[in-house]
Amino acid sequence: MAKISMVSLGCPKNQVDAEQMLWTLREAGFEIVSEEAEADVIIINTCGFIEDAKKEAIENILEAAAYKQAGRCRALIVTGCLAERYQNDVTEEIPEVDVCIGIGANGQIDKIVQDALQGKFANRFGAKNDLPLNGKRILGGVPFSTYLKIADGCDHACTYCAIPKIRGRMRSRTLESCVAEAERLAAGGVKELTVVAQDTTAYGEDLYGKPMLAELLRRLCRIEGLHWIRTLYTYPDRITEELLDTVAEEEKLVKYFDIPLQHVNASILKRMNRQGNAETLRALIDKIRRRIPGVTVRTTLITGFPGETEEQFCELADFVKETRFDRLGCFAYSAEEDTVAAGFTDQIEEQVKVDRMENIMELQMTIAAEKNEQKIGSVTEVLIEGWDDYIKCYYGRTPADAPEVDGKIFFMAHRPLKIGEFVTVQINDCLDYDLLGEMTE
Repeated sequence: MAKISMVSLGCPKNQVDAEQMLWTLREAGFEIVSEEAEADVIIINTCGFIEDAKKEAIENILEAAAYKQAGRCRALIVTGCLAERYQNDVTEEIPEVDVCIGIGANGQIDKIVQDALQGKFANRFGAKNDLPLNGKRILGGVPFSTYLKIADGCDHACTYCAIPKIRGRMRSRTLESCVAEAERLAAGGVKELTVVAQDTTAYGEDLYGKPMLAELLRRLCRIEGLHWIRTLYTYPDRITEELLDTVAEEEKLVKYFDIPLQHVNASILKRMNRQGNAETLRALIDKIRRRIPGVTVRTTLITGFPGETEEQFCELADFVKETRFDRLGCFAYSAEEDTVAAGFTDQIEEQVKVDRMENIMELQMTIAAEKNEQKIGSVTEVLIEGWDDYIKCYYGRTPADAPEVDGKIFFMAHRPLKIGEFVTVQINDCLDYDLLGEMTE
């Protein structure tokens, strides 16, 4: 039995793709192993969204290539966004790669691996309109928390983004398909489900003629076993009254909105081909906070977009100071080839972009610390993720913390606890983005 090892990079959506491919391979009779040194075939599922992600992908490809020389590896296969974006260039530029396959060929991964083991190396790039509907996966993370990918592709045309060219037009899964997968995951022990897509708020428009995220979330809330349900990547101009009502009313939906604003200056947003301005975005966030008391609001921002003046950056910084986001990530603009913005002539110097990004993150660190200090003395529910052997305590996440991107809470307990269990913790102290506490009975 041939052994397969996979390294998956990038976002949660890419992780789900990897887990579906692993399920297909196992069903075809292959043995899945975690160690690359033990594998007959190594698959690198890449990200290719921004320059740093491309560098990470290439580093992992070259590290895997070393096993072909020193180990038992007979074939190195590259898939994912980098493979889709650059296609045949990957095998031409990195000769250690035997096969490069696009995302449209992920469903054929078992046949591609079988061919590779027989020495048949052929790149494959299918049409970007297929969408695995059975949702069957081998979960690569913890058994109690995972992602539910409800769509692929994107219909937005943000001038800085290459995702629509890489992933194609938006393709929603049916309600029935999403619910069926969530039911299987819950039956297998998943307690926390994080709903993802390139734009979750656009879910269903292509199939049903209207947004269906709120309806999907209500159906997911009826599934026995699921305790927390969270949604990421909600676009500001698509957050409807129905969605707000749903999040406010459903107990299983954590009170958390992830809204990628990218910027707030009207001129910059227009050049990004995005809607809104500081006034409309401020009104949206105020409305969310009024409708859902205690809600956590997260955003992502971009500094140094072409043409961004010092005045426009200061408007962004002032907005961050005033709005006091609960969670915030900021990135220096990356000029991605084949995007409209990369062709703009008024590019910003790299150091200026980075300095502005660091300025925003310093502001946010202060805000986050102040917000955490305000939580001292309060009590919160916590999902236990593990035990820290160094400081001898458990750690986990509160409803205000999304997996992998937000902070953690470290807490003491007076009895042994199970990983994946929900407990109540009193917050006693904080460390910048993280909290410290003690379990209450």
